[in-house]
Amino acid sequence: MFIRTENFSQYVRAYPVVTFLLALNIGIYLLTWIPGIGHQIFLYGLGNNFLIANGEYWRLLTPMFLHGGFMHLLFNMFSLFIFGPELEKIAGKARFITIYMLAGIFGDIATFFLQGPEYTHVGASGAIFGVFGAFGALVYYTKHVFPQLKQVILPIIVISVVMTFLGSNINVTAHIAGIITGFLIGLSYFNPKNIVSWRKKR
Repeated sequence: MFIRTENFSQYVRAYPVVTFLLALNIGIYLLTWIPGIGHQIFLYGLGNNFLIANGEYWRLLTPMFLHGGFMHLLFNMFSLFIFGPELEKIAGKARFITIYMLAGIFGDIATFFLQGPEYTHVGASGAIFGVFGAFGALVYYTKHVFPQLKQVILPIIVISVVMTFLGSNINVTAHIAGIITGFLIGLSYFNPKNIVSWRKKR
């Protein structure tokens, strides 16, 4: 299910939304390395609760396209590369981008309200956890008719949540808010009709 066997051109044609998000995140990361303007780009998009409280509301969106280092970017983009395509195929392009964006935004909103004014953050992990949450909703609907999905995705979700609390420099609030948002949106999106359609494509 989550093993990618497509070549580059097949992947791009089959999963245009995931491809766009991968390119956007990687492109912005490369921009932040340009001498002179890169640091300014990073600072302008950084999630900063104090600045958000003072009217810089774009910072509820921009942090999900910035990363604090190469390993941070690699982990998030690898997760998107592996898990994003299946959800884009199941939910459709519009619904996938809605899940991804709203999970990331609500993760940043939750961070603003639940963390202190000095708190700063970047990363797409809130949106990535939204993808996991949407898969959780799919498991909820298919646990009796497609148990293989449950056996694959539930351990991934559990391990990801556990690692959220064990790791350092992790925005726990965004992760949890993201996965809850993805789950709730997934519950509203998935229904027996499109689940049956998805299973026929496999």
